[in-house]
Amino acid sequence: MNDIYQLQLGITGEFQCSYLPQRREQLLLVHPNDQLNAAVYSELITMGFRRGGEDAYRPRCPACEDCQSIRIKVADFTASKSQKRVLAKNKDMTFIINDEPQQQYFDLYSRYISARHATGSMYPPLQETLDSFTQCNWLARRFIEGYFQGKLISVAVCDVLDDALSAVYTFFDPTMDKRSLGQFNILQQIFLTQMQNKTYLYLGYQIDDCGAMNYKRNYYPNERFIKQQWIKFKK
Repeated sequence: MNDIYQLQLGITGEFQCSYLPQRREQLLLVHPNDQLNAAVYSELITMGFRRGGEDAYRPRCPACEDCQSIRIKVADFTASKSQKRVLAKNKDMTFIINDEPQQQYFDLYSRYISARHATGSMYPPLQETLDSFTQCNWLARRFIEGYFQGKLISVAVCDVLDDALSAVYTFFDPTMDKRSLGQFNILQQIFLTQMQNKTYLYLGYQIDDCGAMNYKRNYYPNERFIKQQWIKFKK
């Protein structure tokens, strides 16, 4: 797409990294963001960009390249033994896929953030923070709602791209840790990507030195964007 090379970009100042606190972070942004639409973003994500609210960004840190975009070619994915166990223990759940966020999400989101991320930047839980990744004027989303005995216990938010889905955020009932709902919802997004005949599920950034972000490498085979090219990793 020729238009991708005509985008105006900006760069932020340096600030403390959200994932590796001892380091400094800097972002490359599409600015102004009215240049963005689904087709443009579908190209940008193949170049390591990510959506945050109405913006598309990519890390451009002066002394660090640890953030690696990671994606799964869903036709090649094979669930591991542990992932099959996660699927088995959640076989009593039911699902609804919505095209729009629902009012009931905030209570679940609030309980999740308060229990799991009370020391992080998303605490205290705010509706405007939830809105920042569930709403976008230039891109369609899908909301995978998981129910147990008629009660909403998980929501996985993903963006819809030309030939891919992109996992944005998952929140779930923090009292149900034994169900491994974070892992389970990635598997559900892989299956949804397959059902929609799309090629890739993007999982955001893999950061090996960040315990909260390195779980994504456990879905094989995967591809990571390193030094401007996609490299395949097998188990």
